[in-house]
Amino acid sequence: MEITIPAIDNRPAGFRAVLAEFWAYFSENRGAVAGLIFFVVIILIALFADLIAPHGPNVQYRDALLQPPFWQVGGDFRFLLGTDATGRDMLSRLIYGARYSLFIGCIVVSLSLVVGIVLGLMAGFFRGKVDTFIMRIMDVVIAFPSLLLALVLVAILGPSLINAMIAIAIVQQPHYVRLTRAAVMTVMTKDYVTAARVIGVRSPRLMFVTILPNCMAPLIVQAALSFSTAILDAAALGFLGMGAQPPTPEWGTMLAEAREFILRAWWVVTFPGVAILTTVLAINLMGDGLRDALDPKLKRS
Repeated sequence: MEITIPAIDNRPAGFRAVLAEFWAYFSENRGAVAGLIFFVVIILIALFADLIAPHGPNVQYRDALLQPPFWQVGGDFRFLLGTDATGRDMLSRLIYGARYSLFIGCIVVSLSLVVGIVLGLMAGFFRGKVDTFIMRIMDVVIAFPSLLLALVLVAILGPSLINAMIAIAIVQQPHYVRLTRAAVMTVMTKDYVTAARVIGVRSPRLMFVTILPNCMAPLIVQAALSFSTAILDAAALGFLGMGAQPPTPEWGTMLAEAREFILRAWWVVTFPGVAILTTVLAINLMGDGLRDALDPKLKRS
């Protein structure tokens, strides 16, 4: 006798209900909504940088070195935010720099999330020697100051944007592993996991189909907050000359190139710093909203 499951036809409606509930809690945090709007704007700017930017990011105008913003004496409307020491348009470089910041955040979070989930699942599911081995390695990694460890790793691998992202992903790894492990250990005590074990569900399916989906809420919040941390760490490495190399229009590298002109041309330092500040703040606000919407303990009955 075949058994039909009519509830399958209601999945789109159920999914819409989940989204509606999520948005209801998320939208209560006005700061999170503002952060989401700003983050979407940054994404659009990065995607359409070729159309928005008035000049190329590395085009030099030798007749406009350290040109002030247009509202200051000596400013030029061709360069709304001024130019740097080599005559490159600041606004254009900031716009193109958004691409690098989002690229850094996506790659770092993806690497950290995937590897952290796998290691955390193994540690929380198998326990015993596997758990001890993985967690002791994570303890060693987390014992070092994050920026110092990233600097050491980049020094070993060589200064470049790719190596900086690898180093930052390694530094962020323990947070995902520990969070996944804790969530797995909590879910393992649930009745539906016990029932799956009783009916003979194999370990890989039990780990990735039964347990993992119920552990994703805190991991999503951690990923959102780690996105901003990745941008900050990449900017710090770029400022120290260990990240993206000139003439890459990455915000931290722009700060490093402009530090000697901080007293003569305030705009070459201020605008990249403001770009980092506002982007990181928007992502952190969005992360707070995700935490409020996804954490059942914070939801009002």
